[in-house]
Amino acid sequence: MVYRILAINTGSTSTKIAVYDNDKPVAVKSLIHENITVHRYEKVFAQKDFRKEVILRFLEEYQIPLESIDVFVGRGGLLRPIKSGTYAVSEKMLADLEAEKYGAHSCNLGAPLAYELARIHKKPAYIVDPVVVDELSDYARISGHKEIERISIFHALNQKATAHRYASEHNKKYEDLNLIVVHLGGGISVGLHLKGEVVDVNNALGGEGPFTPERAGTLPAFQLIDLCYSGKYTKEELKKQLVGKGGLMSYINTSDGIEVERRIASGDDEARFYLEAMGYQIIKEIGAHYFTAKAKIDAVLLTGGLAYSKNLITYFQKNLPDFVNLEIYPGENEMESLVFGVLRILHAEEEVKAY
Repeated sequence: MVYRILAINTGSTSTKIAVYDNDKPVAVKSLIHENITVHRYEKVFAQKDFRKEVILRFLEEYQIPLESIDVFVGRGGLLRPIKSGTYAVSEKMLADLEAEKYGAHSCNLGAPLAYELARIHKKPAYIVDPVVVDELSDYARISGHKEIERISIFHALNQKATAHRYASEHNKKYEDLNLIVVHLGGGISVGLHLKGEVVDVNNALGGEGPFTPERAGTLPAFQLIDLCYSGKYTKEELKKQLVGKGGLMSYINTSDGIEVERRIASGDDEARFYLEAMGYQIIKEIGAHYFTAKAKIDAVLLTGGLAYSKNLITYFQKNLPDFVNLEIYPGENEMESLVFGVLRILHAEEEVKAY
């Protein structure tokens, strides 16, 4: 049976929309919104009607009747910690997102948009693997101080989809494999997947791990405390320095991977140095997971937009040990990941979860 699926991925200044017939894309578009358009709304949730009209215009442009859509799926938002999987959008989920109970982010719009469009013709609406997927082991939650617990915020959607893709390509079940999956983007997450669960991963938003194109990652604690009390930044300004103006942006004034590649090609040794320093930190993170898993790792998978970086990939190939089975899956793959999460439900490969 052919299922027609509408996928919605809301970014801070973009709405990505895709219609698939099973795993075949019918229409895909990424619409960029001007800052002035989205910032006129006091709260993220207030953008819902505006974004809904954008989606309806997309369907009209591609002459896809709303009633022809069988299933609607949105990017998951900031919810309470949950297990990996595909979740039916519920009133409780919508209430938590509207109240911004667990935080405000543009991804909070995915579920309500899918739900509102789905209910017009009484169709189902889902989310798949939001960033709050939490499968950490008890040991992995320990930070080093009882007042601070490590939390799971990472690129769950792309990490899980990449792991499933690797398993499928090798005629294996994801639940039978031990993998290290590295999402390389504006944020970087390095996850240890043991038998179908991400038992350890860095908090990729504002917590820890390697520095990234725009995030500082783990910093020396005393020096960070000194900076907090230096009077140089307000609390919000310092957060922006850590997430947005950190990482490569701090060192070479760009977070654009294409620009970094261009600079290196033109002989910019500074750009090469800091890109490779980022790679060095990522390898340290991979190595830590390798040994907590007793070195029983089937593959290390690199994914995300920066997996297109020839210089970064070359650095990994040269500096990871020969025994590492390294596989590259470039791109964010978010729309495809949403669709495949729904297809696993429709094909009875997984059971839908309740929030």
